Amino acid sequence: MGVYQPELTLRQASGRGRWRAWLLVMVLIYLLLAAVGAIGDGFKAVAGDDARDLFAFASNPLIALVVGLVATALMQSSSTATSVIVGLVAGGLPMSIAIPMAMGANIGTSLTSTLVSLGHVRQVTEFRKAFAAATVHDCFNLMAVAVLLPLELLFHPLERISAVISQQIYSGSSINLSEVNFISVLLSPASDLLKLSTSWLPGSFSGVALIVVGIALILFVVSNIGKLLRSLLVGRAKQIMHAAIGRGPLAGIASGTLMTVLVQSSSTTTALIVPLAGSGLFSLRQIYAFTLGANVGTTVTALLAATAISGPTAALALQIALVHLLFNLLAIAVIFGLPFLRSVPVYMAEFLALLAERNKLYVAGYILGVFFVVPLSFIGIDQVL
Repeated sequence: MGVYQPELTLRQASGRGRWRAWLLVMVLIYLLLAAVGAIGDGFKAVAGDDARDLFAFASNPLIALVVGLVATALMQSSSTATSVIVGLVAGGLPMSIAIPMAMGANIGTSLTSTLVSLGHVRQVTEFRKAFAAATVHDCFNLMAVAVLLPLELLFHPLERISAVISQQIYSGSSINLSEVNFISVLLSPASDLLKLSTSWLPGSFSGVALIVVGIALILFVVSNIGKLLRSLLVGRAKQIMHAAIGRGPLAGIASGTLMTVLVQSSSTTTALIVPLAGSGLFSLRQIYAFTLGANVGTTVTALLAATAISGPTAALALQIALVHLLFNLLAIAVIFGLPFLRSVPVYMAEFLALLAERNKLYVAGYILGVFFVVPLSFIGIDQVL
């Protein structure tokens, strides 16, 4: 039998007690996933059902980038955003606009994990670790765009490579995305209950209330799940987790990819891993590798969406889905693969975490500035000019 550390709250718990604790963890995870979905549902209730309207402002590559960022941050799902982009390409959106838009979606999706890190705000040390783990995802994605977008605008490597591949593997087969997205089916009872709780409010107020409920539920879950996991993930359980995530960068990337393919949401997987970082179970560099895998895994949804499109534009739809995949793979190869670039996102995240530890206003300024104020300012200036 394993020997538990004396400071752990479940040190003398029976096997039945530990199973109850694990069941409670599963319930909290379920609530966390439902809360993430509630924020997206709330936004859709406010903005309307036609998400394509969010992308109407894209008039040049820079504006396309920020539109993809803001739309994904609001919808809380890069999978949804890129699936919409696939549909827009099938409807005639130029590839030169769609590619920066997909890159922006990569940045916008990292807002979820940053919000989740706020659940640790009362514990200074935990918050610093959690905020660094969340923002390392942001920093990598921002750096990836800074490096690869200029290359794409100058030489079009992603557009050219994806065009060749799509022509080679294109087929007219159709896959119904709803049949493979079992997570949405699993979460539908909780999603319906959350929608019902705010449906009595008039008009768009119900959507705003649903967003508030989702954020509050995230903070509640994170503030409790970290304590439970820190107590439970000892002995054999801790060894299994570290074998999957903590055994070198390749294992971390593979774990992040696999988990995100299963749940079809990088927002979900990164949101689940941040509390583990805040609790000290994983280091920032281990989380860093995991989030890179999440970036790759989230591209599967768009690929499936592309296969559901038939007709003369089907090859183009598949091409933009491949661009999203190739962008993430190339970003890992360039930034994580080159030693002098590999640690830059980690240093950036650690610096942001130190600022956040000193003053929580930095947190509000960072979230609002990166995901909303600066991007919306670009869109506003473009509309005026």
